[in-house]
Amino acid sequence: MGDLPSKRSRPSSTSSTEDSPGYDGPQNTRSQSDQSSMSVALYNFPREGPAANTICIGDRITIISDAGDMWKVKVASTGKDSYIPKTYIAKVTNKWQYEGISRAKAEELLLRPHNQSGSFMVRQSQTCKGTYSLSVVQGHGSALVVRHYRIHCLLNGWFYIFTSHTFPSISRLVDHYSDSLDGLCCLLRKPCHIQDSSTTSTEPIPPPVFVRKPTFNWKRAKRSMIFPKDEEKDDTNESPFSEGLREAMSSYLLMSQEEALDNEDCDTADVGH
Repeated sequence: MGDLPSKRSRPSSTSSTEDSPGYDGPQNTRSQSDQSSMSVALYNFPREGPAANTICIGDRITIISDAGDMWKVKVASTGKDSYIPKTYIAKVTNKWQYEGISRAKAEELLLRPHNQSGSFMVRQSQTCKGTYSLSVVQGHGSALVVRHYRIHCLLNGWFYIFTSHTFPSISRLVDHYSDSLDGLCCLLRKPCHIQDSSTTSTEPIPPPVFVRKPTFNWKRAKRSMIFPKDEEKDDTNESPFSEGLREAMSSYLLMSQEEALDNEDCDTADVGH
């Protein structure tokens, strides 16, 4: 699919002024929205052992120090600093152009949650040096698959997937196939999802569930329900009253009995007098 052999002669293209090599007119805002580069983790780290992963595949990371084989990075989803092997990192430009990522790893990232039909990335081809490949998700639900297209580069620096359209830059190519199929399996809708602090929890939080017990009928209450016998005290699940409530009721009854006795003493004294 689209993996045509490279051609040295310029294929036929549309005759619009925009496709001329010297054209530098306005571009789609999607290509200009984020020209800054970032990095993404390609593996969980640490990958084995009892310790919880400090970095997960797909996490957005910021490189603090790239000295040696272990790079110091800041993980966007947690805000913490950590160390990760440099081979576990891919640099990303424009949110969709990946550097140093294999076809298999591209598929793994694109088939992760949050991606859907139309999610895509552009990566450097590992089978044909100096060229690029477009990887895009197609399908729905559990039937998602990743399609790969070779992006060919002409001698004049222009790019194409199909010979009917050529583009002065890969950004123009992405803009075009975001609006028109022209042979692609589906429109390019959004770059491959990268986890950061703003997308740590995109699922809506369900409202709390309240369980209301039926109203207790005090007229049917028995003393044994409130104050179980000594042999039943360990089985508190049988009583509809918590231990704290039973203690409070016991204290109240005890105080009420003492007040009643005091009142009786006073009444007796008055009568005798």
